[in-house]
Amino acid sequence: MKLTSAVGWLGRRGMFTSLLLVTGVTAMAVGLMMLLAAGVSLLYGEFSDARAIGAAAAVTVATGGLLRWSVEKPTALTTRAGFAGVGVAWLMMSAWGTLPYLFTGAIPDVTNAVFETVSGFTTTGASMLADPGQLSHGILFWRSLTQWMGGMGIIVLFVAVLPLLGVGGLELARAESPGADPDRLTPRFQDTAKRLWLIYLILTCTEALLLWAGDMDLFQAVNHSLTTLSTGGFSTESTSITGFSAYTQWVIIVFMVLAGVSFALHFRAMLNPRRYLANEEFRLYFLVVAAAAVWLTIALANQGTGWEQAVREGVFTAVSIVTTTGYNTADFGSWMPSMQLLVLVLMTLGGMAGSTAGGIKSFRLKVVANTALTELRRVIHPRGMFIIRLNKRPLPTHIIRGSFSFLALYLFLLGAGALVFITIESSYGSSDLVTSLSAVVASLGNIGPGLGEVGPAANYAMISPPGKWLLSLLMIVGRLEILPILVLAMPSVWRK
Repeated sequence: MKLTSAVGWLGRRGMFTSLLLVTGVTAMAVGLMMLLAAGVSLLYGEFSDARAIGAAAAVTVATGGLLRWSVEKPTALTTRAGFAGVGVAWLMMSAWGTLPYLFTGAIPDVTNAVFETVSGFTTTGASMLADPGQLSHGILFWRSLTQWMGGMGIIVLFVAVLPLLGVGGLELARAESPGADPDRLTPRFQDTAKRLWLIYLILTCTEALLLWAGDMDLFQAVNHSLTTLSTGGFSTESTSITGFSAYTQWVIIVFMVLAGVSFALHFRAMLNPRRYLANEEFRLYFLVVAAAAVWLTIALANQGTGWEQAVREGVFTAVSIVTTTGYNTADFGSWMPSMQLLVLVLMTLGGMAGSTAGGIKSFRLKVVANTALTELRRVIHPRGMFIIRLNKRPLPTHIIRGSFSFLALYLFLLGAGALVFITIESSYGSSDLVTSLSAVVASLGNIGPGLGEVGPAANYAMISPPGKWLLSLLMIVGRLEILPILVLAMPSVWRK
């Protein structure tokens, strides 16, 4: 039986049709984006890398085309198919994304290539490279581009530019987009996706121009704008943002803050900026960032750091960690224990729902806080009638239940992941509790640098191969907010 016939036979079987469609289109999208990296290699005269990246693109597009055109498009994608499709597509995308690294020999080891790729697509920013500046321009650009695609969501991108997945665009976005339910700006989600990506593109280009006006060259400015708006944190330099001017650092601070805000809110606030302060989630997000920045600034100043530097490093670190970007201008791994503990707590929070940030999200924190306060009021006034609200609107029960369920699953995965990771690393002769715990927190929260031996001044090269595979899985689980990966292990998902 021919491969296309076998795939077509599977494709006619309900769920497999949806999986092959979504996976095939995702592969085609990833392959086409590889051509941009090949073009950068050509621009800089790196002809060998251009051929290798072009070959990787050809293999990826051909594979995706085979999967896509071997099945008929379904009439609709169910929620179950959407979640399973996104989960499978992201796992496969992480494999295809390694090809430029492997074909060029930039990262010849499969485990390391997968780790770097997953860290890119999930916008985690954890790297096993001691000096990324030694990579070619094409590979550096691909590394940054993986974060930019993963930030808003590669599948949501194709929902925006092609009607191919329009039948299930909302279901796919619900599974891939960070937050609760996707915020629809228009009746058709395809139009909503276009508007979100337009805002994303405009902010990326604006930051690139502002960085170029400073002490970055054009290549550095473009790469850092790609990895800032995606809250990814990959840098072209081994010292992250430390070596750049104060102007450059403040520009990046502003755009990290913007990247941590819901892009739907950005769109709505274009005509009415007061919408920002009217949004309860935004106020909580801004309050957390401001409080953390003030705390770190005062602590740094008390340690003898000059006030200008203390303010800049305190604000930069607070914004970078809360938005899960992972850039650094200071080695917070060498700070006093109380400051490191604050950083570790901030790693779990994240930005707003609908942003490119990872973590728990301020939306869920606000829902949990409002629910707890309402329950407290019920204790004081047992005969009272109380409604849990957010932005003056009653919260649906499924949103409240979903927020608490996510928080419970997130904390469980943190504990279980840390236990398994420490066990793995202990068997390889490394059992540093701070390093292990922060590596799991940073991976599940899509932050990147942790504490100890995976701190801002180090990298993840010393992690064992099994440990890297575990952290890679946690990155994907964290980026997709748990459910699209967990549902793949449920037998009921695969029943007809």
